[in-house]
Amino acid sequence: MLLDFEDAHKEAGFMVLTVTSGKKAIEHLKAAESSIAGIVTDIRFAESPSGRDVARTAREIDPEMPVVYISGDSAPDWASQGVPKSIMIEKPFGMSQLIVAISQLLNDRTAGAATLE
Repeated sequence: MLLDFEDAHKEAGFMVLTVTSGKKAIEHLKAAESSIAGIVTDIRFAESPSGRDVARTAREIDPEMPVVYISGDSAPDWASQGVPKSIMIEKPFGMSQLIVAISQLLNDRTAGAATLE
């Protein structure tokens, strides 16, 4: 499925960095040259840290980082444990739903920045 997500985002015009663990995601987020504009993360990984941890780390680095969570069983906890201004998509879902979600958050961020200038 990871390759399908990657392909769908590339076809939609996004530059994509794919990682297979929360640890690797956090390493990329903390890299000095990181230019990550948004995150799509499953909530549960086989090992810690979780997708929630990835999202929190991203928001520590960039308080406005767009985050889309995907989950098959953790959606009810999203409102209390997710980061603000994020989107939850429950499995199963269509790729277009995922593309629309991250696009919406990125566009909202861009629109907000334009009004601040």
